Amino acid sequence: MPANLTPEYFKAERWFREAATTEEKILALEQMLSVMPKHKGTDHLHADLRRKLSKLKEAPVKKTAKHIDIFHIPRSGSGQIVLLGTPNCGKSSIVAALTNAKVNVADFPFATTAPVPGMVKFEDVPIQLVDMPPITADYLAPGQVGTYRNCDVIAIVIDLSADVGEQLHICLDFLESRNLLIDSETPAVDGQGNVLAKRAFCICTKSDIAKAGALGTLKQSCKYPFEFVEISAKIGTGLEKLSATFFSLLNIIRIYAKPPGKPADMTDPFTLPAGATVMDLASAIHRELAEKLKFARIWGTGVYPGQNAQRNHILNDKDIIELHFS
Repeated sequence: MPANLTPEYFKAERWFREAATTEEKILALEQMLSVMPKHKGTDHLHADLRRKLSKLKEAPVKKTAKHIDIFHIPRSGSGQIVLLGTPNCGKSSIVAALTNAKVNVADFPFATTAPVPGMVKFEDVPIQLVDMPPITADYLAPGQVGTYRNCDVIAIVIDLSADVGEQLHICLDFLESRNLLIDSETPAVDGQGNVLAKRAFCICTKSDIAKAGALGTLKQSCKYPFEFVEISAKIGTGLEKLSATFFSLLNIIRIYAKPPGKPADMTDPFTLPAGATVMDLASAIHRELAEKLKFARIWGTGVYPGQNAQRNHILNDKDIIELHFS
């Protein structure tokens, strides 16, 4: 009986073949099993994949003191944005323009050979921005997928002065083949609890030398409802909007803590996921102390100044909170 495998299965199979790490291979195998048609024609294949999956999960982790994963970038700041693009699309120029990171801005391809993190500020919120080696239709640095898997938002960088369609195709093919994009078919977390897809948007670079109609062509050729931010790192246009977009896509809020009887600290806010409550803030400040939260007072959106707030009160960006503990 024929297997009649679906395009989704072959997509996951390609992901498995190209996976460079055990973690990625496991994710790909689980995806292959989840989309495989269930009938007699796939029984042997199903059993074979199960054996491979079991073998990978049971394999001992090799520990070598000298091995350092250069693609593991610990999160810093209030969120992590990782850049994705083809050679010479302008990734390093973005990081150089927005941060103090020492990046190699060059006119030749593959000048960036390892991730380079920097810190960009949106108003009073620090956000980590990571430059990455470029990808092509035929090349991806081993281990590079892991950086995208562990970030908060992926920024697809497209050079408006070059072939926007080809660049977009390469980037989307990379993301789709590894289930890295949130869409109707790919959730942020799979049925096993593994983190899969990420939010993404497009940074459209070199607007000062862009081809006429390039941005419109890019938008028309993109099947995803991405936000497109047009910039020129060379002359500085669009950079302020770009940092605001980072903050927006991270889906976080700023909360300023006010000690009882003292002014609020308006220089170093706590950042929490949108929809967070008073109790979430208390836990962020001190998990054990949060259990002793007696009441809170709030200054901000939709309340009168100093209003008492319940533990489950949903906070808004730039609220000021005064916590009282027993």
